Amino acid sequence: MVSRFDSLPSRLLQCSQEKEIAGVPCLIVQRDEIPRPFLFWIHGRTADKELDPGRYLRCMRRGINVCAVDLPGHGQRFEEESQSSNRVLEVVLQMTNEIDSVLEGLAEYPGFELRAGAIGGMSAGGLSAILRLLRPHPFQSAVLEATGGSWAHLRHSPICEALSDDEFHALNPINSLDNWRDIPVIAFHSRHDAWMPFAAESEFIDAIKMKSQNPEHVELVAFDHTGAPDEHMGFGRETAFVKETQVEFLARHLVQTKKVTP
Repeated sequence: MVSRFDSLPSRLLQCSQEKEIAGVPCLIVQRDEIPRPFLFWIHGRTADKELDPGRYLRCMRRGINVCAVDLPGHGQRFEEESQSSNRVLEVVLQMTNEIDSVLEGLAEYPGFELRAGAIGGMSAGGLSAILRLLRPHPFQSAVLEATGGSWAHLRHSPICEALSDDEFHALNPINSLDNWRDIPVIAFHSRHDAWMPFAAESEFIDAIKMKSQNPEHVELVAFDHTGAPDEHMGFGRETAFVKETQVEFLARHLVQTKKVTP
């Protein structure tokens, strides 16, 4: 059987390696050992870190390295039960707590400028990214796809329905914005997403934009219909636009960060 890694495009394979860092399977993409900005990317439920080579190729071409990780129970650490919707929160919380150990491991890779990193994720991966950004962190920007930080719209979904009201209130990201550090954020969402309500994203982005000293650096790119399954699994005919837009965003903010960070 051909491995997911071996099926990556040849141009990407030349610059990639699979490594386990702190018990987390990682796809490391770097052109050389010159310190460069990087994207820490977390895929969505039922996917894996090799799913989206187009994103990684675009990053590489713009001088942005990538560390993409497998969610718990996914990819190289696949567990059938972890694919179900009622396990999402467990998976998300574990991933959130694993991020710092992976970052520490990345210090061994000279091509990763740890002071110029972005974090991003799609759906469940985006939930982990948001929760991690509510704690002190080193990230300089964020990319969010089909996810959300206003969980009132998820209260009765399989993700949150088992939580007590106190647990839900404590976990709901929009209730903890006093802990949010002002960084550039770009989010992408379909208004007709059948799995992650658009309002879960739009209300959260509005809230951090109002809090930001640079609201022009907080963006929500919204679509009516993309043709993607359930308007959630990718962005259909808008896929190339989404990838190109977010990589331009990262290049703009991370390259600037690298230049000015002492």
